[in-house]
Amino acid sequence: MLNREKEVDLARRAKVIEWLKTEVVDHVAHLLKGIWEGSHAKILDGLASLISSGYILGRRLGISYKQLDEAIVEKMKQHRQEGHQLEDWYGDISSLEEHLRKR
Repeated sequence: MLNREKEVDLARRAKVIEWLKTEVVDHVAHLLKGIWEGSHAKILDGLASLISSGYILGRRLGISYKQLDEAIVEKMKQHRQEGHQLEDWYGDISSLEEHLRKR
């Protein structure tokens, strides 16, 4: 690859990362609006968009989907061991950890 092509590719990759960051913010706004409106469809769409954008942003930053899944499982394990309130009250942490381990 020529030097100029490398510069163009680097610029394009940086632009994609910046665009994905704005997508994440946009998806958070969409999710919060769905929550405010009490719209199950908008909440589901906002969460799906946010999570998928997070995975894709991670991939663009050099993190594989598997690495991200493993990091989430590890984070859930840590929260569970520390007695996270959501685990104590609802069992959400171990439920998510179990879901990810079964994938």
